[in-house]
Amino acid sequence: MSVLSDKNILSALDNELLKIEPFSPDNLTPNGYDLTISEIALPNTPAITTGSISIPSNTRFAVSTLERIACAPNITAQLWLRTSWARKGIMATFGKVDAGFDGTLTLASFNTDTEDVTISIGETYAQIVFETLSEKAEMDYGERSGNYQNQSGVTWSKDK
Repeated sequence: MSVLSDKNILSALDNELLKIEPFSPDNLTPNGYDLTISEIALPNTPAITTGSISIPSNTRFAVSTLERIACAPNITAQLWLRTSWARKGIMATFGKVDAGFDGTLTLASFNTDTEDVTISIGETYAQIVFETLSEKAEMDYGERSGNYQNQSGVTWSKDK
């Protein structure tokens, strides 16, 4: 696997091997792209799509990205919480973005701080780092499982 540089990301966008919609040049990093918050939700509550929300201490929550990401069958990605959020007490565990995924991303998180943390729509939250597979996947995400293919907005677990 090889991590895509900023130049490689722009080339993959031009060649339609990767989609980031909407794309903001300001969010491009040397080896990834900063994802923006579009929705924020606490469990069993409607998501907010404007303004800010105060996340109580010791509470889990989820954010959805503004950006729709679409990866070709030979591109996958890692997700990393921006360190500015970790420094405020936010912790998160993200899965890998599979080759062939298409949709917005739901990022589950937890406020470990002893104080509430305010999060606003439009802030950058996580970095996505794209990688090329050694060869094209035999079956991409949509063909294998696709449980969250084409998702939009905060999507909680579909497991029963």
